Amino acid sequence: MRRCHQFVVCILLGGVLMLPLGLSAQMVSLVAPFERDSNTTATYFEAVAYYEALTGQYPQLRLEAHGITDSGLPLHLAVLSTDGTFTPEMARARHKQVLFINNAIHPGEPCGVDATMILYRSLLQEPAWRPFLEDLVVVAVPFYNIGGGLNRGPYSRANQNGPKAYGFRGNAKNLDLNRDFVKCDSRNAQTFNQVFAAWQPDILIDTHASDGADYQYTMTLVPPQTDKLDTFLSAYLDEQLLPRLYSDMEKAGWEMTPYVYARDTPDKGIAGFLDLPRYSSGYAALHNTIGFMTEAHMWKPYKDRVQGTYAFIAATIRAMHEQRKALQDAREKARMNDRAQPAYALNWELDFSRADTISFKGYEAKYKKSEVSGLDRLYYDRNAPYEKEIPYFRYYKPTASAPRPKAYVLPQAYAELAERIRWNGITVHRLVTDVELELEFSYIESYETTKAPYEGHYLHYNVQTKEERQRHLCRKGDYIIIPASDVGNRYIMETLEPKGADSFFAWNFFDGILMQKEYFDGYIFEETAAEMLRNDPVLQQALEQKRQEDEQFAQSARAQLDFIYKQSPYYEPAHKRYPVGRLWEEVQLPVEE
Repeated sequence: MRRCHQFVVCILLGGVLMLPLGLSAQMVSLVAPFERDSNTTATYFEAVAYYEALTGQYPQLRLEAHGITDSGLPLHLAVLSTDGTFTPEMARARHKQVLFINNAIHPGEPCGVDATMILYRSLLQEPAWRPFLEDLVVVAVPFYNIGGGLNRGPYSRANQNGPKAYGFRGNAKNLDLNRDFVKCDSRNAQTFNQVFAAWQPDILIDTHASDGADYQYTMTLVPPQTDKLDTFLSAYLDEQLLPRLYSDMEKAGWEMTPYVYARDTPDKGIAGFLDLPRYSSGYAALHNTIGFMTEAHMWKPYKDRVQGTYAFIAATIRAMHEQRKALQDAREKARMNDRAQPAYALNWELDFSRADTISFKGYEAKYKKSEVSGLDRLYYDRNAPYEKEIPYFRYYKPTASAPRPKAYVLPQAYAELAERIRWNGITVHRLVTDVELELEFSYIESYETTKAPYEGHYLHYNVQTKEERQRHLCRKGDYIIIPASDVGNRYIMETLEPKGADSFFAWNFFDGILMQKEYFDGYIFEETAAEMLRNDPVLQQALEQKRQEDEQFAQSARAQLDFIYKQSPYYEPAHKRYPVGRLWEEVQLPVEE
């Protein structure tokens, strides 16, 4: 008996059509589990087997195993090219565009897994797709969070409407991988960094399902935060790419809205999501890649979520083809801008003084008595749909920035950070002999830390520093990182500058400097302190001023001794000195080739 697809979205030159297609006998083995039951998602092993079956029939597809993940299984890449462009080097030599699709970063949100499986088959089988693939390589991670995918069941997402069973958000180390792109605690992220940096894609699509409010849309979108993105990429994104994608999705029957990041209920306004580098799209921005997170509405039928995700990826492929020159020009200008950019923003906050107005289709937010608590509870009345203009707060302003030095010197004790930098395609040099340099160091004056662990760390924020230039003996083997090329400058700045929201300092890689290692016994240091005050009127005056300004300090003998101790030669110079030095002058460094 002949079997049929439940659906296939076929992009034609004249528009987007929804039509069922029969499968020939040769294609029977290429039916995805979702097509047999639209409330089913493929397991990790089913997804890999499906791509292996596709590669067996189509030489235009290659399935590669890269590195390893925390589950002990490799990270796969499905590379589709109609002319055999299967490596990043070939793609660049042939001036190909690259679309990178990442699925199942949260395996409980698997719509992208199934949509991409069916899309790849369509790309390989449908003649209408061929013009769109001539200058494009499509690279997909079929299943990123393998450990979470293996932890499969029906109950971990209480707010979701299907599928019947799905994976868990945490990976094999119970990490949320969409917080791990910079800190790289997982082997998943370590491998991802390397393959992403190698391919340097033009566009990333990371597929998700949303949480939060209820509304009429199946598809919402987290675009790159335009105030964080390079200015040339932002202009292309806002003026050409996003309008095209929103228009094409509406024509395809999947009208889309920005991700509903509501301040209260959506009718009171939504905010643009701040995609810091810990997230996929924010990480992509460090490489001058336009990164999208699709967010299919968790309470719409699973079939619709898969179809809507398929339609978005399809619309992106068509837009990349028809806007090829504009996208290429924007990325090239972004790379040139990186070579010349003198300073970089490191952190941002929402600018509530500016807002756009968008038309939004929602459901009335109402309140009724809770059967559980007896108190008022929020619900969205699907019998009361509305369409109204709402504010869209999508603008951010920088709260911290730093000028770009000639080079950074990273002590060799921090080899794990040099490794992370290399994973991102950045050249890391090493000194071949000791050398004394004048470097600028930051001293950490204040910071705040999360009170509870966040993804395995106690994240620092609101970091304040003072800078000081010093002659410093750099040792043979220390690392030299030079932010001077068109690859990796933003990554270098946002990870090595301590005020960066996702800097290595923020993620606790330098916490050793925050604890003082040597102290004093008061009954011994009293004599030394008294002598210092007798010989240093400026210190005596500073102590008196501190007493007058701080009553608690004035009543603490230990605090006053500590104040003097920290002005003495006995106080350790490494305490709170951020150990990454900035080199501001052009000098010849003795580094390995």
